Amino acid sequence: MRHAIYVPLFGALADPHAVAEIAGAAEQSGWDGVFVWDHVLSPIEGDWEIADPWVVLAAAAVVTERIRLGPMVTPLPRRRIIKLARETVTLDRLSRGRLILGLGTGGDIGREYSAFGDEADAGRLSRALDEGAAVLTALWAGETVTHHGVLTTDGVRAIPGPVQQPRVPLWFGAQRTTGRPIERAAGYDGVFPLGVDVTGVARIAEAVETARGSREGFDIAVVARPGDDLDGLAAAGATWAMHAFWPGHRPDQVLRVINRGKPN
Repeated sequence: MRHAIYVPLFGALADPHAVAEIAGAAEQSGWDGVFVWDHVLSPIEGDWEIADPWVVLAAAAVVTERIRLGPMVTPLPRRRIIKLARETVTLDRLSRGRLILGLGTGGDIGREYSAFGDEADAGRLSRALDEGAAVLTALWAGETVTHHGVLTTDGVRAIPGPVQQPRVPLWFGAQRTTGRPIERAAGYDGVFPLGVDVTGVARIAEAVETARGSREGFDIAVVARPGDDLDGLAAAGATWAMHAFWPGHRPDQVLRVINRGKPN
């Protein structure tokens, strides 16, 4: 199992210098990755300072050489697809092929859709995620893309492509252990389920193996908190533990965990 630091870019952790320091310390201490929340407004009660994930991840990329980096997860339906394609390729090239892109639908908690006049219907968001992932991977591949659906892309080609081939790894957020969210993820490179225990991970692993024929090359990343049964989660099929912090945590608290070293 690989181990990553997972931080919200809220409050004191909205300081890009602090997150760059966290990334550098994580690399020096042998951790495998640093991942960040992607929000434009706060789903957590309170008046929070919030940082942009792409700028912060770029800062983390230039002070590290080995660890994996990425947003976990980016709500694709509230991103313009060409901007997301440019951001992800640029970050993958800046990091020399270390980006992992988490994608999801997001939701309207904190009015991240409705405050800007965007629709938050769950069915529409799900369709936009399906379409957007297909369009994004086609743009990465250098194809000229025409697509008319929930999303529209009309004769667009985007170059250069990412360092990683055939694509930047795509993990999909999920709040279920079966059904469409897991089937979607199984078509790509990984899944990031929220709120799952050992039994839930085992159920996901079984569903992914059924859909793909094998779990080879597929990641199951789980949120890890103190006291979690990491050995049990790994045995059930989890490949990454995302050691999670919450809005209100300070950089020094994150650094103390990092400096203790990643779990064996």
